[in-house]
Amino acid sequence: MDDDVRPTRQQISDAVDAAGWRLILGAIHAEAPTRSLLEGSEAASLAVSAVGADGQGHLTVDIRADRTVLRLHSADVGAVTGRDIRLARAVSGALAARGLRLAPGAAQALEIAIDALDIALVRPFWKAVTGYADEPGSELQAALVDPSCRGPAIWFQQMDAPRPQRNRIHIDVDVPHEEARPRIDAAIAAGGRLLSDAAAPAFWVLADPEGNEACVCTWQGRD
Repeated sequence: MDDDVRPTRQQISDAVDAAGWRLILGAIHAEAPTRSLLEGSEAASLAVSAVGADGQGHLTVDIRADRTVLRLHSADVGAVTGRDIRLARAVSGALAARGLRLAPGAAQALEIAIDALDIALVRPFWKAVTGYADEPGSELQAALVDPSCRGPAIWFQQMDAPRPQRNRIHIDVDVPHEEARPRIDAAIAAGGRLLSDAAAPAFWVLADPEGNEACVCTWQGRD
C-alpha cells in the first residue's frame, strides 16, 4: 500500500489488527504493558527508532508507570494513511523482537459532543475557552482538538430543533470494536440502560440512572 493512500476503515483494521493495533477515532492505537518507567522508556525508544524520520508528524508516544501508549495517524490530513500502517507494522516488529507485547484492547479515546442549533455561532466560544485548534481534515472544520494531544476531542452535532428536555452535551467513548459489547454490558450492569442501538455498530446510546447520556463508539459501520 502506498504511503499517501487513505484506506477505508475496514482496510485499516484488516491491515493492523494482527499487528496489535486498533483503529479508534481516526488514529491507530496500541499499548505495550511495561513493568517500570525505565522499561516504558525503552519501549518508546524502540518505537521511535523503528519509525525513524518517517515518524515525524505521525507517531506520538506516552510513557506511563505501567505502559507505553502508542498512537499513529497523519497529522497533516487528520487521518490514517498507508504510511501509518507501514510504521505500525515496523513498531510491532521492533517491540516483539525485544519480547514486548501489545495490548490493543486497552486503548480508548474520549470525545465531548456538543449539540447545537447554530454550530458556527457556538464553536468559536468553545475553541477560545479550551485553547483548542481546528482538527486537520475535519468536515467543515467542525471538530476541535487539544494541540498537546492530552485532552479529549470536541465535536459539534447539528440539532434541527430546540431540545430543552434533555442534556445537550454527552460523552463519546471510542473503543476497539471487540471491546464495545463488554463495555456496554458493564455499563448496564452498573445501573445504566441502553437507549438506542439503531446506529450500531457505529455507536450505541446509553444513559445513567438519571438520564445523562454516553455513546460507546467504534469505527465499524462508518465507511
